[in-house]
Amino acid sequence: MNEIAIIIPSRLDAKRLPNKPLKLINDKEMILHVHEVACNANIGEVYVATPDQEVFDLIKKNGGKASLTSKKHLTGTDRVYEVFKKDLKKNSKIIINLQGDMPNIKSESIKNLANYMKKNLCDIATLGSDLNKKEEENNPNVVKLITEQDIKKINFSNALDFYRISKNMVNYNIFHHIGIYAFTSKALIRYVSLERSKLELERK
Repeated sequence: MNEIAIIIPSRLDAKRLPNKPLKLINDKEMILHVHEVACNANIGEVYVATPDQEVFDLIKKNGGKASLTSKKHLTGTDRVYEVFKKDLKKNSKIIINLQGDMPNIKSESIKNLANYMKKNLCDIATLGSDLNKKEEENNPNVVKLITEQDIKKINFSNALDFYRISKNMVNYNIFHHIGIYAFTSKALIRYVSLERSKLELERK
């Protein structure tokens, strides 16, 4: 069993864009692009966690590992945990939750996150990129990330906040949040045991 596992939660019943995983990009389904990038990172096992038979069959047909999960999960992280528990038998030390709508993420970025987690400096980590302030700052579909220090200078920093709606902040380190989360196994187990917080429900 590999020390690191990448689990990609994917479902067809998305509120903002139904059937998103099956949308074609250059004649290939989005979820296949994401799965390919995850595999190319070459850091551990890759699973797609889905409640949908169509997505499950697509991944299996293309030689990947997929797991049919409960349709009752409220979050993608709950879906990830089911695979961690059921398929990985809780043996992986680091679990990376890579969102299924991230076809443009680079394999090197996934490796960078995994390598940071190996240093045992934190329990949960994520990534951010440059924010196009004119186009993205007021776009509620773009999640913003505020960090304690400039991650362009020091690579990793403590995260202070995440939000969708513009707060008109000045002199803060604001970035475009990337949909990938790395957990230690203990942190993942603890996280899914918690009730969803007021902020999580408000900000989705």
